[in-house]
Amino acid sequence: MGDFGVIADVSTTIVGSLTRALLPLGGEQPPIAVLHDLSDPVSTSPPKLTVFLYEIAEDPASRNRPPVRSLPPDPPTTRKPPMALLLRYLITPWGGDQATQQRMIGRALQVLYDDAILDGAELSGSLAGTADSLHVTLTSLTLDQKSWVWYAIQKPYRLSLNYEIRVVNLDVATELAVRPVLTRVIDGVPAT
Repeated sequence: MGDFGVIADVSTTIVGSLTRALLPLGGEQPPIAVLHDLSDPVSTSPPKLTVFLYEIAEDPASRNRPPVRSLPPDPPTTRKPPMALLLRYLITPWGGDQATQQRMIGRALQVLYDDAILDGAELSGSLAGTADSLHVTLTSLTLDQKSWVWYAIQKPYRLSLNYEIRVVNLDVATELAVRPVLTRVIDGVPAT
C-alpha cells in the first residue's frame, strides 16, 4: 500500500518500464520515456515517449471495501480502507521521423501488453517490495474523446495511446483506537 507519494511512484514505474523497452530501438541516441505534462514544448533530441498523467479517478468497483483492522500484538486500531485510484495516462511519441515514432508506439504497446500486471521488483518507491500489483489496460477512446484531451491541453492532436492503471491504493493518514468490549447487554439484562 502506498503513502501520499504513490501516484508519483506509479508514474516513475511506467517511465522506467518504457525507457528499458525503448533501448533496443538503438540509433545514435536511443529514444527515452519521460514524465511530461505537455504544457511546454517537448525537446525531441533524443526522441521521446512522453508519459502524461491526465486524469485521476476513484475506482468505483473498490468503493465499499471493509475497514482495515490491526493484527495482534499491536494495539487494536481500525482505519478506513485505502482509497482505490485509477490513473489515466496519455503516451505520445516525439522526435525522429514517422517510422521512429511508430516504432516507439509499437514498442510501448508490446511491453505494456506483455507485462500488463506490474508487481514485485518492477514497482518503485513506496510500492517496491509490497504485494500490490498494477493492472495496465489500453483504453479505447473515440476520436472525439481523444480530441477533447488534446483540446484541453491546448495542443494539436497527435498519434497517442491512452492507458489506465488500476488499482492504486492510497493509504489513509488516520487510525482510530478500538476499545475491546468488556460487557454486553442483551434485552436490557446484563450477561453473566
